[in-house]
Amino acid sequence: MHSQRAERDVTDPRPAGSGAAPLPFDVIIAGGGPTGAMLAAELRLHDVRVLVLEKETEPAPFVRIVGLHIRSLELMAMRGLLERVLERGRRRPAAGFFAAINKPAPKDLDSAHAYLVGIPQPVIVRLLEDHAIRLGAQVRHGCAVAGIEQDDEGVTVELSDGERLRTRYLVGCDGGRSTVRKLLGVGFPGEPSRNETLMGEMQAGAPPNEIAARVAEIQETEKRFWLRPFGEGTYSVVVPAAGVSDRTEPPTLDDFKRRLRAVAGTDFGVHSPRWMSRFGDATRLAEHYRIGRVLLAGDAAHIHPPTGGQGLNLGIQDAFNLGWKLAAHIRGWAPDTLLDTYEAERRPVAADVLDNTRAQMELHSPDPGARALRRLLTELMDFDDVNRHLIEKITAIGIRYDFGEGPDLLGRRLRDLDLNQGHLYDLLHRGRGLLLDRTGRLTAGGWSDRVDHVADPTAALDVPCVLLRPDGHVAWIGDDQQALNDHLSRWFGAPAT
Repeated sequence: MHSQRAERDVTDPRPAGSGAAPLPFDVIIAGGGPTGAMLAAELRLHDVRVLVLEKETEPAPFVRIVGLHIRSLELMAMRGLLERVLERGRRRPAAGFFAAINKPAPKDLDSAHAYLVGIPQPVIVRLLEDHAIRLGAQVRHGCAVAGIEQDDEGVTVELSDGERLRTRYLVGCDGGRSTVRKLLGVGFPGEPSRNETLMGEMQAGAPPNEIAARVAEIQETEKRFWLRPFGEGTYSVVVPAAGVSDRTEPPTLDDFKRRLRAVAGTDFGVHSPRWMSRFGDATRLAEHYRIGRVLLAGDAAHIHPPTGGQGLNLGIQDAFNLGWKLAAHIRGWAPDTLLDTYEAERRPVAADVLDNTRAQMELHSPDPGARALRRLLTELMDFDDVNRHLIEKITAIGIRYDFGEGPDLLGRRLRDLDLNQGHLYDLLHRGRGLLLDRTGRLTAGGWSDRVDHVADPTAALDVPCVLLRPDGHVAWIGDDQQALNDHLSRWFGAPAT
């Protein structure tokens, strides 16, 4: 069964007279989760012809709540999606992220969106998919990739029903068990899961005060355990899955009861589950993010334990980094090395997330050494610099890409500033570069088809001018036109003639 939406007609961007027959699609995306949907929308901002293939015909039967961290909220604001997210989600303070150590967020975090938004995963998936469709993406449900062949002109994608599609590029956003990654032969080294955990939402019959008291007592030593009230007698339940050995089958209510009794001495009268699942702490990173015309993003490129709630955010941010670069390559104005910067920038970020989730999992251990280390880190987080460093790491606002020597702001994201023309992020909705010019003397010149120019002497910046990439990272700082031209060429290719 296919669910299909039409896309806008877009002229094939290859030069006239090239002799090559137009391909039906510029990019096929395998996987219609948050990463795939975000990438499709980013590509459509640049009139790239996109098809998203999602193997599932219906949303997942359970409603898991996921958290959008600060950087992801900033990206939503950059594309005009934040209000829709806030309408459907629930704000929470930006605190307690690192190993669930309950410390308040440091004061004056460098963001206009310094909070967390909890939102049901099917809701954010649908929101992003609708956004991509409104921009002209085509989406097919019930379509699974079964084979791929690439050549100098493009990629042939074979579906499980035997249909064959041609595209210029293929991006695997198809999860930790990625078919695209396996067909591509990309290694996925790391550590297998050592600790399994049950997670679900269900009713509990025990009195709330008794549940709260027992949970608080157990959490003194067992950090992978909680019953958190979720409204109207419903609880989010997390408990170690030791002894529940068949990973090929979903857990049952009896599994939850048995493990709750083993850990807490009672099953709290749990019943009527909404959904039940399990997760492990496997940690793996793809050896490459690109082989020729096939790329990987999101969980297809990296998996890690869910502690800190970084997985969905990491995938969305992959898509934001990749989208404009792949579009530039397809539209014909990208510098030769631009697409290579996707792996060069995002793979180290993923490696850092894998490391910090490894560290957090160790801090969840009930062993005496890990408990002592947790107590020490809890004390250290009373220092503002330590607390700030960890929360900026978890929420991805501390990322600095290596753009060469320069001020500390170079390579970092720029916060949402108030400008004469409104908010900075409102000027990034079209996915173009932006020259924010406090001097009024500079120009984007021959790059004006790719870069907007905003002259605002009142902008709250400590530098005269900044050049922003479409993902909001600072690509250049200064006030010299020739230096600006050099950096425009570096990131946005040759000027238009």
